[in-house]
Amino acid sequence: MNIIVTGASRGIGRALVLKLAENSDYRIVAISRDAKKLDELQAAAKEINPDSNVIPAAFDLSSEGYAFNLLPKILKHFNAVDVLVNNAGKLIKKDFESLTDADFDEVFNVNVKSVFRLSRALLPNFNPGSHIVNVSSMGGVQGSSKFPGLSLYSAAKGAVSVLTEAMAEELKDRGIRVNCLAYGAVQTEMLAEAFPGYEAPLKANDMAEYAAWFVIHGHKFFNGKILQVSISTP
Repeated sequence: MNIIVTGASRGIGRALVLKLAENSDYRIVAISRDAKKLDELQAAAKEINPDSNVIPAAFDLSSEGYAFNLLPKILKHFNAVDVLVNNAGKLIKKDFESLTDADFDEVFNVNVKSVFRLSRALLPNFNPGSHIVNVSSMGGVQGSSKFPGLSLYSAAKGAVSVLTEAMAEELKDRGIRVNCLAYGAVQTEMLAEAFPGYEAPLKANDMAEYAAWFVIHGHKFFNGKILQVSISTP
């Protein structure tokens, strides 16, 4: 099985890659802009499973070079994709009145535009029965609790949720299923940035256990769904 995970250098993305790497039959392209952390991730996967197949692909998802710089790194290793996990995220915490146009572009480029760009670029390469999993947040779910300073992040994740529903409708005739995991509080670097001092009830490894099952099997049960994966607020 050929799997791509973005935002793989830290947090849930990193934990997800390590969990998937336990299965020697999975080939996993791990994407992040931090090449050093990707090399460390590959080494950590080898410690867990010497036969693991984690392939580092350093790339800045907010850049323009998908066709010329990212796709060749992926297609060098496999030309058919079974699972794409659009996990990369960017959080800027500022009061609404302090936010800039540059902040808007940065948050939406990473959280939303990268989902659009990478999914679109890979369309010719998805196998029938493949699964695209977009990662959102409870902050992007309509009616959920909202928190000061997170307006752009919440808006971007809300866009990811609606984009998921639209993608699922448009891609169903290709045999591609698209779902979204809206995570609640998980103890990661990003959560610590948003809520200093708060201790989440789940660790990244805990969420990765569920996510690893879902990205492989969830399309058998769901399509176009936003699943709220949360036991707490935030």
